[in-house]
Amino acid sequence: MNFQMTLKAARVNAGFRLIDAAKLIGIGKDTLIKWERNSGLVNPIMQQKISSVYKVPIECIFLVKH
Repeated sequence: MNFQMTLKAARVNAGFRLIDAAKLIGIGKDTLIKWERNSGLVNPIMQQKISSVYKVPIECIFLVKH
């Protein structure tokens, strides 16, 4: 079984405040809040961007699949 963390946990573990992470990802803080509440809203391109910014493999972040 692979360990997965929530999007918020990945951000916190990477040491980012919400506003700083949103800026680095290239989105507004309200969008990041929405994504942290419902990770199914994050499209694959932004998933890769988040993975890169947080320095966490995308497989380790729990993202709801539709």
